[in-house]
Amino acid sequence: MTPDQDLDARDLLCPLPVLKARKRLLTMQPGEVLRVWSTDPAAVIDMPHFCAQTGHEYLGATRGDGATAHLIRCVAANHCFMKD
Repeated sequence: MTPDQDLDARDLLCPLPVLKARKRLLTMQPGEVLRVWSTDPAAVIDMPHFCAQTGHEYLGATRGDGATAHLIRCVAANHCFMKD
């Protein structure tokens, strides 16, 4: 899958990879895919949790280039706020 946008969050620690992903997703159109590169081990837990809380679709993660690439499909820009 070819992402629509890439975000380099390597060498950033929790919660920065998720916060940067949220900020980028706010600028994206529904259906677009964001790839977030992260070296933070907590991101493997944080990214899927963020998507579950905000309604975005977590498409999975792969390892490569010394980092993990997380794929997130934007549902809607206004879905970047946590649900109750």
